[in-house]
Amino acid sequence: MLAAGVVVTLGLVYLLFSTNLISSAPTYETAANSAPVEVDIMEPTIMYGMVVDSLHLTEGTVKRNQRFTDLLSEYYVPPAIYQQLHFVPRNIFDFRKIAVNKKYTLISHRDSLRTAKAIIYEPNAIDYVIFHLEDSLLVEVCQREVVTEEKTITGVIQSSLSETIEGLGITHELTNRFVDIFAWQVDFQRLQKGDKFKLIYEENLVDGVTIGIGKIIGVYFEHFNSGYYAFPFDQGEGLDYFDEEGNSLRKALLKYPIEFTRISSRYSRNRFHPVAKVFRAHLGTDFAANTGTPIRTVGDGIVQEARYTSNNGNYVKVRHNATYTTQYLHMSKIASGIKPGTRVRQGQTIGYVGSTGLASGPHLCYRFWKNGVQVDALRVELPPSQPIKEESKGAFLQTAQSIAERLNKIAFPMTEEEQGIASGR
Repeated sequence: MLAAGVVVTLGLVYLLFSTNLISSAPTYETAANSAPVEVDIMEPTIMYGMVVDSLHLTEGTVKRNQRFTDLLSEYYVPPAIYQQLHFVPRNIFDFRKIAVNKKYTLISHRDSLRTAKAIIYEPNAIDYVIFHLEDSLLVEVCQREVVTEEKTITGVIQSSLSETIEGLGITHELTNRFVDIFAWQVDFQRLQKGDKFKLIYEENLVDGVTIGIGKIIGVYFEHFNSGYYAFPFDQGEGLDYFDEEGNSLRKALLKYPIEFTRISSRYSRNRFHPVAKVFRAHLGTDFAANTGTPIRTVGDGIVQEARYTSNNGNYVKVRHNATYTTQYLHMSKIASGIKPGTRVRQGQTIGYVGSTGLASGPHLCYRFWKNGVQVDALRVELPPSQPIKEESKGAFLQTAQSIAERLNKIAFPMTEEEQGIASGR
């Protein structure tokens, strides 16, 4: 009977697909009278290259002190696969580097053992690693496609830069990049109502979600009725920003030791100390920020001191060269690996904002020495970086002119006063 069934099945298939033996007329009498039947084909759900409709997915983040194998503890993984995990080369995946709060996804079968099919670890929004845990271990190192879109934005300061930026929905990364470009030309702590800006920049997206800012293509900032342009150009030593005449906008040191924030107390020869309750010199600049905010060194240099004292709390002191030294006080903690003799790079995180030592609340006290004398970090004159070289000037001016024309075509939004005039108020 089984053989006959096979023959019938094969014969039916042959009749359906052999156009030489039958006509297009219905084979069965009922077929001519039956109505067409519509069938909806459901698309399978595919994640990480696997059909997951009948599977169970668990998404989570790595917790403090968790090891990679801890993520698999509630699932069944064949002992042979567990053993193979120990032999994955570090250039493929280094299990020591799984980090707190990084995302992972565990795909398992819906059986009583909760048999693991795969685990995916995502160190960032672009990269992910798939560990296939069935039959034999297979490790795939993958990357999501990054789409770069060019965008423009413009704004007018109504009260403060932070409020204006928040209202426009600009990311903190773009704000900080923008502030760093003009940090030595514009005092962002003393903006006035009516100051305005235009930016052309690149935004990087993965699956339609913004993951970061690419290149800032051009900026125009108008401060106290003076206009400032910024044009990117690479002279072979990395991208830098220049004004319309080819002068570098960057100085040897960053102006701000943390990302743009509020200055709570400036350099002063006679300030009332909120903790000691006496008037004394305050030879630093205080930046108000939340506990844990990263503190960055303003320039390349060598760590001279990294320790705790009763007044300074946790602090780091960096010697940049024979002329400049900086110090960062009241840290909640000093960054890992930062100790005397350590070489640090401009922008590197050296600690985190706190309130250790003689401090009334979380903030960073930033101190600055020039030729061994403490000075106001926000007023010190620093030498600029190298201007456009003579041999690059033609190419730069052509690029700058093109970007300036694009910026000039972007219209500023109307101020409140202009809106009132337009509406007849």
